[in-house]
Parts: sequence; structure tokens; C-alpha cells
Amino acid sequence: MSDRTCKAPDPDTRTPRYRLPPGACDAHCHVFGPGDRYPYAPDRAYTPPDAPVEELRRVHRILGVERAVIVQASCHGTDNTAMLDAIAAAGGAYRGVAILDGGVTDAELARLQAGGIRGVRFNFVRHLGGAPDLEVFDAVLGRIERLGWHVVLHLDAEDILEHAPRIGRLRVPFVIDHMGRVKARGGLEQAPFRQLLALLENPLAWVKVCGAERVSSAGAPFTDAVPFAAALIEAAPERVLWGTDWPHPNIAGDMPNDGDLVDLFARFTADAGVRRQVLVENPTRLYWT
Repeated sequence: MSDRTCKAPDPDTRTPRYRLPPGACDAHCHVFGPGDRYPYAPDRAYTPPDAPVEELRRVHRILGVERAVIVQASCHGTDNTAMLDAIAAAGGAYRGVAILDGGVTDAELARLQAGGIRGVRFNFVRHLGGAPDLEVFDAVLGRIERLGWHVVLHLDAEDILEHAPRIGRLRVPFVIDHMGRVKARGGLEQAPFRQLLALLENPLAWVKVCGAERVSSAGAPFTDAVPFAAALIEAAPERVLWGTDWPHPNIAGDMPNDGDLVDLFARFTADAGVRRQVLVENPTRLYWT
């Protein structure tokens, strides 16, 4: 276990100027703990402050978010209980993405499916331990294919280049987290971002235009991430998702305000139809159909 403790999110969520459309979905957020009820994994790489579902709901009310996809984070490991309980309490408004190991049973997969899980996540990023066991990766993806699930890939930018051949061979839909964690200082022509755009030519490929604070090289208000999000939306507007990444684990720089992130999204595209596509139609197709 690491003793590295994450910063807490900004508690003073601002009301965004941009009004989200009805049915808007935060397609990337987390719930953490509370640790006395949902213990953190003993081998975790970081310890987050508790960020329970009640606080997530409070933030969403301020933002105007009506639906959400809770993504299991590595600090809870393969114990998906906190996420499943949050989904169960949401009356159909939440879905989830789980973390699984190679020993998951058919009965457990069926339980997760019934509990609102629609995908599995694998972390490749170095500060979370680096690439997973690729035999487990392949085995789990073989198991979820028949369920119609997808895989969420959390990669460092350089990993996009290293793993592009394997990603290109995937037979399930795959979602790249946080714009591939490219660094804005590298510009739109940097090799990882060009590879990410090339991956989006694959009809199975999706990407999340979230994590602007992870892409930005300038810090708040993270506007140097806008050209990257705009280019991704232009490349495949029908396969782009947006999320807050609340409560923003492992942020080393400026902690974003979630209201400001909604207003930042409005700068990614001025087209109201495309905004609705990203916020409402795309998550509906991937998570609720």
C-alpha cells in the first residue's frame, strides 16, 4: 500500500453558465468509500479522501447532470461494492465500469450485468502500476465480449503508441480515457495524439473528452486542452463521451472546479446538436441500450 494521499475535490462547486441538456450524462466519475463501509484495497497506489455517492449527487444537482457512469478506480481494486451500491440507489440513472481479475466467474459477471455494469477498465498508467498482465487482459475481454460490454483503457500518452497494434486487434468496443492523457505542450501534431486520431478511424473506438486538467500544460482554467477535445469531437462525434472525473484523484496541479469544467466543455464545440450527441445520445447508446 502507498501512503500517498490524494487532494480533496473543490467543495464549492460553481453553477455553470452553460446549461446542460436534459438527460446529460457525466460518463466518467468515481465514488470513494466511505472507507469504514467500503474499505480501500490493501495494495492501492494511493489513498483518496472519502467521496461517497451522496456528495456525487450534490455535485450533479448543481451541474444539471441527470445520469452518470461510475468508473471503478484502482484504490478499491476488484471490490466493486461501493459502485454497485451507488448504482442500485440511483433508480436506473447510473451505470458502471468495473475492475475485474482473471478469476471472475460467470455468476459474478451475471451479477455485475444485473447491477448495471456495462464495461471493464484496465489501467496502463505508470503511477498506478503500469501495464496489466496482458494474458489476464485478453482473457477478461474474451469473457465480456458475449455480454456486449466494452473496455475502458486508461493509458499514458506514450502507451498509445506502444499498444496501438494490440488495441487495433480488439473485438469489443474500447474507450480511451482522458483524451489519451496527451500533454498540451506537445501540440496537435505530437505522435501520441496523431495515433489516437488514427485509432478513432476504427468503428469500435471511443474517447472521453474529460480530464482537461490532466492534459493541460498551463494549469487552470485548462484552456490549452480545448483544441485536443475539439479535434477528437470533429474526428468521431458519434463516439465521444464527456465526464467530470469527479473527485479528480491524483491531481498534482490545480484542482478543477466542476462547474468550470462544464463551461469548458461548451468550448469544445459550438454546435448544439453535437453537444447533445456527446452528452446525451452517445452515452445512451453505449450504456442504456
